[in-house]
Amino acid sequence: MEKKEYQVGDQVFVIYRNPHTANVANIKSAEIVQHPDNPNQQVLFLHNTLHVIEDDDAIFHSYEEAEQTYNAYFSGDHYEG
Repeated sequence: MEKKEYQVGDQVFVIYRNPHTANVANIKSAEIVQHPDNPNQQVLFLHNTLHVIEDDDAIFHSYEEAEQTYNAYFSGDHYEG
């Protein structure tokens, strides 16, 4: 994923893979918040947990953008589990 600019308070949408079932992914709403220990870092608030934003995270500004990418990667024709 390309690095995008986020602002604290932005609502974003994440393609989130289930850590217990690798072939299950969903689009989830999250919020960009300030890291509680590092005021210069932004993190995702997702599932009531803070997640450090990584370069390869699938984060989108709109649900439609997330859905389009989700369908491209997880449709039956392209998905390899």
